[in-house]
Amino acid sequence: MHGAITDMTYGENLWLFSTLLFGIIILPGIDMMFVLANALTRGRAAGLAATGGMMLGGLVHSLYGALGVSLLAKVIPVLFTPLVVAGGTYMAWVGVTLMRSSIVVDDVGHANARNNWEAFRRGVVTCLINPKAYLFMLAVYPQFLRPDFGPLAPQAVIMAAMLAGTQLAIYGGLALAAGTARRFLVGHSSATIWTGRVCGALLVLISALTLWEGLKA
Repeated sequence: MHGAITDMTYGENLWLFSTLLFGIIILPGIDMMFVLANALTRGRAAGLAATGGMMLGGLVHSLYGALGVSLLAKVIPVLFTPLVVAGGTYMAWVGVTLMRSSIVVDDVGHANARNNWEAFRRGVVTCLINPKAYLFMLAVYPQFLRPDFGPLAPQAVIMAAMLAGTQLAIYGGLALAAGTARRFLVGHSSATIWTGRVCGALLVLISALTLWEGLKA
């Protein structure tokens, strides 16, 4: 697998990863609704606490994704390319599914957290119990965490920081503007539908690019 990426630079790799992160996190889903529900029920501080929980959960996902890639690269390197292919194919399938779907937010709901600490803890749990997140991280990390770019540990730290920063920017921003965000999400169904479809197209494009680069060798 070493030398497989002959054209894409590390900077370009990070740009692709950051674009993918933005598309995934801005898509309305259970994590976003949890943050908004807490912000609307108990205020901005609760929404930010829930955001912090999501960020910690995301870091856990990043950790197992990085460990999985590291183990494969060192212990069973022959499986690395098949994992890239399988992950890219899964990303493309998710993208096509999103392009064909119609994501609509009918109601944000009510949060039952009694204090900010509980909102934080529930944010962690909400992030960690999502089975699709595990599958997606296993598909995403082999596409971007590459031995070709040097030691994996520094790459993993940078990617984890990018994930946490994107979550903070998007979820934290929603928590601070919860009322406006709810009105937009609930009152503009066409916007959420097209957000899902654009994110789906983005996934298909990025999966095609990473598969092309990964299979050149």
